[in-house]
Amino acid sequence: MDDAGHLPVLLDEVLELLAPKGKSRKGCYAQVIIDCTVGLGGHAEAMLELAGGNATLIGIDLDESNLLKTKERLVRFGRRVRLFQANFADLEDVMAEADVASADVILADLGMSSTQVDDPSRGFSFQADGPLDMRFGSEGPTAAELVNTLGEAELADIIYRYGEERHSRRIARAIVRAGKRGRIERTGELTRIVAGAIPRKSGVRHKIHPATRTFQALRIAVNGELNSLERLLEKIPVLMSVGGRAAIISFHSLEDRLVKRAFAAAVETGAYRLLNRKPITGGAVEIYRNPRSRSAKLRAVERIR
Repeated sequence: MDDAGHLPVLLDEVLELLAPKGKSRKGCYAQVIIDCTVGLGGHAEAMLELAGGNATLIGIDLDESNLLKTKERLVRFGRRVRLFQANFADLEDVMAEADVASADVILADLGMSSTQVDDPSRGFSFQADGPLDMRFGSEGPTAAELVNTLGEAELADIIYRYGEERHSRRIARAIVRAGKRGRIERTGELTRIVAGAIPRKSGVRHKIHPATRTFQALRIAVNGELNSLERLLEKIPVLMSVGGRAAIISFHSLEDRLVKRAFAAAVETGAYRLLNRKPITGGAVEIYRNPRSRSAKLRAVERIR
């Protein structure tokens, strides 16, 4: 666990699959590790420790506050760590700036850090009232701008496509109706609107909060998450060294399907192999210690030629 109480998801499994063991070669770094979502640095720190002194790490994150915390955490590794505030969709550009042609290890943990979820001012959670923001960075439209400017059909499409919410039309209708009475600016207000729009059968206990899928959908739309993931998945195969390994940790079916298809397409070329045919998920102990890991799925691929 890191200083902020954040637990890196599937840490042991990531280390075993990626096995970033240092290999010295003529005094140069033979191990380039790229953490595309460095977050609070939990995975990055563990990979650097395992890899030894011949490894260098490039850490990428859109969230400036996360990068500042990670910089402090990894300061002991000195020049072996280079951090970049960027979208992982621009991985190739980041590698060019770092003067790195290929990577031996590429990791992307698509989940949010605890500091993002637990900070009401970021607007990610329906469990605490805060401004309806949901941006990972500081640019682009907020969730408030989407719910207050989009029409009913556009909102319903976002909620259905990115949240897989079957009550998307009812929810969109309720949001637009409420918006006509005044702008929706707070997460608490949106949560009440969504919860009130979903029919609840008497005596039926829902496994998830009724606003879960709508908040997920808006967050994905605000940050263009699936488009960024698709761009990353296109780049990963060509940016891996021969013998290099890449792993993605996804947290919902939309992400996992993209990862599964991309890795399968890479394998079909004959230059890659799957390291696990079925996604690796958290065990009972990890889920107990870190409930956010219950939906995590880990897939990995290796470049063989």
